[in-house]
Amino acid sequence: MRNEIGSYEAKSKLPELLRRVESGESFTITNRGKVIADLVPANHQKQKVKNAISNIKKMKQHVVSDEVLDELKMDGRK
Repeated sequence: MRNEIGSYEAKSKLPELLRRVESGESFTITNRGKVIADLVPANHQKQKVKNAISNIKKMKQHVVSDEVLDELKMDGRK
């Protein structure tokens, strides 16, 4: 779960927030109660990309027969 912090407080405590993010914490920055941004460790985004690529590769390994493709085509035309 991310900690919510107001934009003014985030600005005032930026060095502290960056140290905490570096150690793995995440923050959601708000402005007047509206979510503006997420402050997350840099490797967090890289891991999401790696997971997405891995999922795409797994999907490419799934082979669909010509018969199943024909059935799907016919179902789509109904």
